[in-house]
This record gives sequence, structure tokens and C-alpha cells, in this order.
Amino acid sequence: MAQAPFEELVEDFEFLDDWEDRYRHVIEQGKAMPPLDDALKVPATKVEGCASQVWLHPQIDAGVFRFDGDSDALIVRGLIAVLRALYNDLPVSDVPGVDAGGELARLGLTDHLSAQRSNGLRSMIERIRIVASQAT
Repeated sequence: MAQAPFEELVEDFEFLDDWEDRYRHVIEQGKAMPPLDDALKVPATKVEGCASQVWLHPQIDAGVFRFDGDSDALIVRGLIAVLRALYNDLPVSDVPGVDAGGELARLGLTDHLSAQRSNGLRSMIERIRIVASQAT
């Protein structure tokens, strides 16, 4: 069972009939996310392997994992919001064990993203896992 915010997203997707509506919903999730401070958009937070510019800023406080992020592409910003719903507020020790592929499959995302976007999504997930693994 995923985090409550991710479960809410799954429920939202169940009410959206076609992929175009789901795509728009992902973009809206990204638009609702607070922007990442420009001072945090540095090489250390940049995610390589993404077609667009992507930055993830992880934070671990009292053993709890959180991250903020941003992108110059609306859909990627939305994917960051989806990943935040999946990972934020988990105990850092639980983060590497999340079956991100399985959880995202519940949204049908992987079937509708371009190969470049899918690679970028995998790169973001890998960065999240590495940061969490190094913190434990």
C-alpha cells in the first residue's frame, strides 16, 4: 500500500476515462507544486538522463524522506509531483524498497510516456533510491 497522497492520485485516475484527461491531471499536479528555489538548481541536484532539465532536492529529517523538485517541462514537473506523492514522508529506510514501477503502473503512466520520458522517470527514481540508500 502506497502513501495516502499517492492512493488519492490513484483514485483520481480511476475517474478519468481517457489518457488525455490523465495527462492533463498530471500536468495540473505539477503546476500545483511549489517551485524549487533557483539557488537549488545546481549541478548537484540536476538529474542526468532526462530529456528536459530536472532538479531533485532530497531532505532527510528525523529519518523521514522528503524531496522537492522542478523541471522546465510541464509533464515532467507533473511526474515529479507524482513521485513526491509516492515517496514523501516515508521512513528513509523504506524508500529503496518501494516498487515504483508497480505503483506507477497502477496509473497507467508507463504505457503512455515516450521512451525519453520513461528514461527520465527511471533516472529520477534511481536518484531517489540512491540518496535514500546512502542515508541509511
